[in-house]
Amino acid sequence: MAIAKESGKEAPVRRSLLRGALVGLLIAPAAGCVLPPEPGSSTPPEAQVVAADARALAYGRSAGEILENPQVRDKVQALFGVDWAPPTGVGVGKLSAAAPQYFELGGPVRMVRIGDANYIAVTGCAAQACTGRRGLLLIREGGEQLMARLDEGGFSHHYAYGPGVIGGPAGAGPVLASALRALERVSDGSPFPRPAP
Repeated sequence: MAIAKESGKEAPVRRSLLRGALVGLLIAPAAGCVLPPEPGSSTPPEAQVVAADARALAYGRSAGEILENPQVRDKVQALFGVDWAPPTGVGVGKLSAAAPQYFELGGPVRMVRIGDANYIAVTGCAAQACTGRRGLLLIREGGEQLMARLDEGGFSHHYAYGPGVIGGPAGAGPVLASALRALERVSDGSPFPRPAP
């Protein structure tokens, strides 16, 4: 049996490729590990959709009515800040439309319970890009705390307004995700409006 002799140039390349493959095999299992949450961090309780009653309609029967309701209009605009108005420039991670456009087509107004708090939940999407621009607005019972999530092009933008919203927009993210999961469970997988073809 003859063993082929490696030339001087091929041997180092082959060894480096072999080393790279071995390192990849050793690192890959560690890269896929799920790490437990950091000590002291908490995850919000799992949200539940509860039967809607008069409280759900406190600010309106649709996304448009809620956004323009005099009792919460200024708070909603403060919640979204500069994103309330049409964008002035383009860039990575910036919205391509004003926040109200993410609610042009509104889904049903619902009630969601997270922990001991009840929230009015309204979903919506842009009329011309319903699958690409979606919004979720949560208004805590009483109207003093608001949270929102606008999804566009694979990015989620989180917003928080009012006293007692722990962690600001970053803290609102897990609460909004929990509410969205609850709405998905009762909405055949998508709580967002489905525009007519």
